[in-house]
Amino acid sequence: MSAHLTDKVILITGATSGMGRATAERIAAEGAKVVLAARGKEAGDALVASIRGGGGEATFVPADVTVEADSAELVRQAVSRYGRLDGVFNNVGAATAPGPVTDVDADAWHAELALNLTSVFYGLKHQIPALRASGGGAIVNNASVTGVQGQSGFSAYAAAKHGVIGLTRSAALETAETAIRINALVTGGVDTPLLRGGMGPTPDEALRAAGAMHPLGRIGRPEEIAAFVAFLLSDEAAFITGAALAIDGGMTAA
Repeated sequence: MSAHLTDKVILITGATSGMGRATAERIAAEGAKVVLAARGKEAGDALVASIRGGGGEATFVPADVTVEADSAELVRQAVSRYGRLDGVFNNVGAATAPGPVTDVDADAWHAELALNLTSVFYGLKHQIPALRASGGGAIVNNASVTGVQGQSGFSAYAAAKHGVIGLTRSAALETAETAIRINALVTGGVDTPLLRGGMGPTPDEALRAAGAMHPLGRIGRPEEIAAFVAFLLSDEAAFITGAALAIDGGMTAA
């Protein structure tokens, strides 16, 4: 594996499973120093041990990124431990308030936006100054195909993910002259614990149902997302900013 991220300090939220974990393992293998953020300390410590066992460098910071103070502390600890911050993958997100818009509880609506959109706002607010102090860098925000198209029964999630893309584009324009690049992923279905548990009575049925929604006939693998994020965080993607980039098995082409 190449070493495009050697010695870069990269922060990942939602880092202990699915796309976050795969990205942490990928960029650590490419030479980055990885700051892992999630709520579960046991899973975080185990991932740190695994990365270090493979010759990489990582540290874990327990955090709830829907809390601004936690988002600020993540950045502070990354800079305190490694002296700088070069990149971020804002990966936290989940559909937590399904149902017709007329049936969604107001508290559930606000919780959905807090998890999927406000968490990205808090992150950018504190990550951008740290990247600026390091001379520039890259941020990748994990949106969704639901960020560019509607989805019946997921109005809150769609609203939040549309917001992530708008926030990404606006922040990219605000930071372009400071050598900071900010992009969003338009992800399709990916084989994660969340998807396996949320789309069918059994994991196998969930995978079949999700795969049928994609022109390629399957869902993505976390490792495929990780490879794309690693590219966007590297200097090889130096001319890409303010973009909503599809990695969706053809879903948004239909």
